[in-house]
Amino acid sequence: MTRLVARLYEWTLHWCRTRYALPALVLIAIAEASFFPIPPDVLLIAMTLAHPEKWFRNAAATLAASLAGGLLGWSIGFFLWKWLAPHVFASHFMTHVLHFTPEVFAQVKHFYDANAFLAILVAPFTLVPYKIFTIAAGVCEVPIRTLLIASFLGRGLRFFLVAGLTRLYGKKLEQFFARYFKLLAAAFTALLVAAFFAYKFLKAS
Repeated sequence: MTRLVARLYEWTLHWCRTRYALPALVLIAIAEASFFPIPPDVLLIAMTLAHPEKWFRNAAATLAASLAGGLLGWSIGFFLWKWLAPHVFASHFMTHVLHFTPEVFAQVKHFYDANAFLAILVAPFTLVPYKIFTIAAGVCEVPIRTLLIASFLGRGLRFFLVAGLTRLYGKKLEQFFARYFKLLAAAFTALLVAAFFAYKFLKAS
């Protein structure tokens, strides 16, 4: 599975060296929000390094495509999940590469029970793949409006930060993200979760 993911990573990056880089970025951003394992940030960073002046266009295209992919994921959850779930949870690829495990799925549904908007808002900065949030949103019948607004804010912040900082700092930031992205994401998520529970505690008291 590690070799497969590495090949998909290289396949994603190779589009940057072609004239189809932008269409590939759009399609990968759509697919990543519902089933593809490689995040569009990989290609977004590479494209921004190659053409720094196009960072805003590329981030905007990634965001728009990701929102479309979120709608696809929501539709899968709402219309198809009861038939797909047994096959998904029985698949080694789905559970070990895409992290579609019953435990993770149940945890995301628990987040939705607490605050669906906040859960989707912080989803881009967690270690849980966004596709699980979009599909679970359909399963839990989270309003599409909530999904789109929260995704627009959260995913937009992520993609424009990635593209903007890459535009400013180039290769150094690429190496930094490659080494520390998961650690930063986990730390940021911990702070958001702490803030959320602090808010709930103050509201209850």
